[in-house]
Amino acid sequence: MALFNPSRDQVRQFFFDSWSKCKARQALTALEQLAVDIMQQHPEYHHVLDAPETYMDQAYFPELGETNPFLHMSLHLSVLEQVSIDQPPGIKTAYHRLWSKHGDACEAQHVLMECLAETIWQAQRTGGGLDAEAYAACVGAKASE
Repeated sequence: MALFNPSRDQVRQFFFDSWSKCKARQALTALEQLAVDIMQQHPEYHHVLDAPETYMDQAYFPELGETNPFLHMSLHLSVLEQVSIDQPPGIKTAYHRLWSKHGDACEAQHVLMECLAETIWQAQRTGGGLDAEAYAACVGAKASE
């Protein structure tokens, strides 16, 4: 998988391969294990992960209420990586505050993912880069609610 800018197919293949290795009880890398942990929190995606031949090229339409499971799981990975290195500064504290508030790590990640998705959407809409300050402000506001 490309390190910083994987293609859609590379991301999907990573999730399919990690899931397959887990089911076959093969050794996983640290990143694969993290991905499998996320997949196990989302049993609603297991049928997708079990059928790569069907879902590798599947299009998803959020405007029709469809959730792209690969995007969703990728956002989980992004948030967890950010928490692990506390970047943006304070996200680790915010995450633990949200986890305590919701009593669930996955739900805390979902709250942070809302901020990340909004930040990405705004960047795409304006054609600019990611606004790290707006993202950090959103994270801080969610943790303080």
